[in-house]
Amino acid sequence: MKVMLVNPPRVNRMSVIREERCEIIERNSVLQPYSLLQIASILRNRGHKVDLIDANGENIDYPTLEKILSGKDYEALIFRFTPTTFDEDMKVTAISKKYSKATTIGICYTLGEFAKIVLDNAKYLDVYLRHEYEVVTPDLVDKLSNNGDLSDVAGIGYRCDGEIKVNKNAKPIENYDDLPLPAYDLLKSFDYYYVSTKHGQPFTIMYTSKGCPYSCIFCTVANTKWKARSAENIIQELRHLKKIYNIKTITFFDETFTVDRKRVEKITNAIINEKLKIKWYCNSRVDLLDKVLLEKMKQSGCRAISLGIESGSQNILTGANKKASVEIAAEAIKMIKEVGIKVNCSFIFGLPGENWETVNDTIKFVSKTLPNGAQFNVAAPYPGTKLYNIALENGWMTKQIDFRNMYQHVSVMRTDELSPNELEISRKRAYKLLYFNPRWWIQNIRYVIKNPDDFILASNYSIKILTNFIINKMNYSH
Repeated sequence: MKVMLVNPPRVNRMSVIREERCEIIERNSVLQPYSLLQIASILRNRGHKVDLIDANGENIDYPTLEKILSGKDYEALIFRFTPTTFDEDMKVTAISKKYSKATTIGICYTLGEFAKIVLDNAKYLDVYLRHEYEVVTPDLVDKLSNNGDLSDVAGIGYRCDGEIKVNKNAKPIENYDDLPLPAYDLLKSFDYYYVSTKHGQPFTIMYTSKGCPYSCIFCTVANTKWKARSAENIIQELRHLKKIYNIKTITFFDETFTVDRKRVEKITNAIINEKLKIKWYCNSRVDLLDKVLLEKMKQSGCRAISLGIESGSQNILTGANKKASVEIAAEAIKMIKEVGIKVNCSFIFGLPGENWETVNDTIKFVSKTLPNGAQFNVAAPYPGTKLYNIALENGWMTKQIDFRNMYQHVSVMRTDELSPNELEISRKRAYKLLYFNPRWWIQNIRYVIKNPDDFILASNYSIKILTNFIINKMNYSH
C-alpha cells in the first residue's frame, strides 16, 4: 500500500511538537517527527511504500502543502494532530480529500479517551488512531491494503455506514527492541531541527523507552506500562546517527530516562567506550538520581537534565500524587549542579489546593534552589487524567470545556481559592522574579565560563528569554 505520512504545518508561524505526551505549540523548538519516522520503518518492513512530508520541520505552509499533495499518489494518509492545533491540523484531511480517495488517519495521544468527539469534530478524518501506534498502525494499514474489516483493529475509532465506532484498547508492544531503526533517510535535512534554541546541530530526539509507572494526577501517561529498549539496541541507533548524520546533540525523549539505573549505566558506558562524542539531554525524577550515576552521565556527554518538580509546596505534591518531597527535590537540584550538569525544572500552578501561599512556596523554592532553567505552566486538565475528573467534580471547569483551549499558558480551570486569571498572573510573576534575579544570571554566566563550548547556546538562550518575556509575554513560550 502507498502511504503518505504528514507532519502538518506550523501554526501562526510557530512550531508544533506532535509527539505522544508532548503535543503542544512550542515556538522555540523544531523537533523531528520521530513517531512518524518509526511508523515509516515499520510499514516498510511490512512491504508498504512510504513517503513523508515534514511541513512543520521544513516550514511548508498549507498552500504549498496542497500543491505537493495534489501531485502525489497514495492510498492512505497518516498525520499527527494536537488538541490546541486541532482545526489547523485537520486542514490536512480536507486537502487530501480534495485530490484523493485515500483513507485519512490521524494520531493524537492526548485525546485518546475522546474518540467519538474527535471524529464528530473532524469531517474528513476517516480513522482516529488513539494510542500504541507502534502496534496499531501496521495492523490498520495491513487491513486497509486488503480491504479488510476494521472492527477487530484495536486502538482506533472510525466511521462505518454513517456511524462512529470505537474499538477496544490496543496492547502495548511486547518487545520495544523489535522496532526497526526510524526512517531518518526520509528527512530532507537535519539542519531544520533544534531544541529550545539553535545549537549543537545536527540534533535529533530519540525514544529509548515509553510509558511511566508513576501516578501523577495531571499526567497523560500516568500508570502506563513502561516499555524500554535495551542498551545494546539504543547504542545501535546512536552508532547509525553518528556514522550517517554525524549527530552531535540528542534529547532522549522518554518520560523518565532513569527508571532503570543499570540500563542507564550500560548506555553511558557504551557511549564512553565507543567514543561517540555526543551531547545529550534527558528527563528524570528527583528520586531516581544519585551522585555516582550523575558523574557517569556527565562523563558520557549529558549536559542537562529536566525535572518535573511541579510545586514548592509539599501539600500540593501530596495532593498531586507526585510521590516526591520538596526536600528531595531541592537536594537533587543541588546534586546535579555540583556534578556540573545543568538542571531545568518545570512547575505547575493550579493543581488541587493551590492558593497564594502555595504559589509563594513555589516561587521561594525556585529562588532558593536556582535551577539553570525553569518552565512555569498552568494546570491543564487533559481528558483521561485524574485531574480532569477532579476538576469536573469540584466545579473548577465545565463539561463544555473545549479541548482546543487546553494550553499551558492560558488556564481553563480554577482552584477553590484562585481564579484562572490569578493562576496566569502567578505564572508570569514566577518568570519575572526568576529572570530579574541577579544571582540566577551570575550562576549561569559562571557555568558558561567553566564550559565555553556552551557560549553559543547560552547566548541564544538569553536572547530567547528576553524575546519571550518582553515581546511574546510568555505566550506559547517555555
